[in-house]
Amino acid sequence: MSNIKAEVCGPTSDIRADIAFFTKTLGFKLDMIYPADDPRVAVFSGHGVSLRLDQDSKAAAIELRLRCADPEDKGGLGEQVSPGGTRVSVTEMDPPMVLPQTLHSFVVRRLADQAPWVVGRAGMQYRDLIPDRLGGSIIASHIRIPDGGPVPDMVHYHTVGFQLIFCYRGWVDLVYEDQGEPFRLHAGSCVIQPPEIRHRVLFASDNIEVIEIGVPAEHITTIDHDMELPNGTVHREREFQGQKFVHHKVEEAEWSDFRVSGFISRDTLIAENTRDVAGVHVVRRSDGKPDWSAHDSHIHFTFVMEGTMTLEGEDRDPYHLEAGDAFVTPPSMMTRYSDASENLELLEVSLPGAFRTWTGEPE
Repeated sequence: MSNIKAEVCGPTSDIRADIAFFTKTLGFKLDMIYPADDPRVAVFSGHGVSLRLDQDSKAAAIELRLRCADPEDKGGLGEQVSPGGTRVSVTEMDPPMVLPQTLHSFVVRRLADQAPWVVGRAGMQYRDLIPDRLGGSIIASHIRIPDGGPVPDMVHYHTVGFQLIFCYRGWVDLVYEDQGEPFRLHAGSCVIQPPEIRHRVLFASDNIEVIEIGVPAEHITTIDHDMELPNGTVHREREFQGQKFVHHKVEEAEWSDFRVSGFISRDTLIAENTRDVAGVHVVRRSDGKPDWSAHDSHIHFTFVMEGTMTLEGEDRDPYHLEAGDAFVTPPSMMTRYSDASENLELLEVSLPGAFRTWTGEPE
C-alpha cells in the first residue's frame, strides 16, 4: 500500500483556464497534462493534495477547501469558482472555538428514565446527562466501556475551553503530553485535560465508567499523527492556554465543610489550576440540617455517584434521586438537598470555580 497515491478527481469545462487559475492564482504545480496538442486532463499537486481535472468527466463538480494557519495568507481569495467550475474556498486552519450563550434551565436527568446509550469515539458508549446542553455551552456525558482491555485510541487533543474526566467506576490507564509515564486513574479520582494537551487512553478495566464534562458542548477533536506518548518530557507546571494539567487522587484528598450546611467536600484544586475557569468538588453527607440555598455560578452541574437524596426546588415538585442521576440548577434558583442517605456522594462541577452562595427560604 506504500506506493498508492490518492487523488481528488473532478470535472472541468475549461481546462486551459483552470491550468492558469490553479498554478498562478492558487500556487499549485502542474504535474501532468494530456494530450499535449489538445489538453483534456491536467493533474496538479500542492498544499498537501493531488488534484486531477478531466474535461470529459461527467461527474459532479467538486469543492476544494484550502486551509491556512494565518488569516493573512488567504490573499483575498475567500470563496470563488474556478473558470472550469471547481468551487474553491480558503479558510483558517481550524475554525475558532465559539462559546455559545448559555440558555439557563433547571435540568434533572435520571438513570431510571432509560436515556439512550450511543456508541461514540473508540467504541465507547455515551449517555447524555444534559439533554438541552444549556444552548450548547456544556456537554456532560456518562461514558462506559463494558469490556475492558486495550482501548483503540490514538494520540489526540481537543479544542476546548474546559474538560474534566472523573473516574466513576473501575480504572483506566492514560498518558499525557509532558506529564511523564502512563498512569492509572482510579475510581474517585479525576483529571482535567487542558486545551489542546495531547493524550491517549491506553487500557481500561471491565465496566469502566467515567463522567466527562466539556465546554463548549461541540468542540473539535484532532488526531496528532506525529507525537508519540509518552514524549519523554516532564513539565508539571506547564500551562496549556492558561490551564495546568491536574491529576486529583482520591487517597490524597482532604475533607472540609461544604458551601452549604449538612455536607462536607473535597476540593480537587481544579479551580486553582485553571485560573478559576472551573471548580470540581466531591460532596458527602455530614452533620447538620441542610439549608435552602442559591448560587450565582454561571453553570452548576451535579451528578449523584452514590446513595440517595431528594432535590427540592422552588415552585417545583421534589425529585427523589439515586446513583446515576444528574441535575443542573440555574443561577439564583433556591434548592435544598434533603433526605440524604448516609452514603450520599455527589460530584459538583461549576463554571467559574469561585461563586457566591446564599441561604434563605423560597419566596
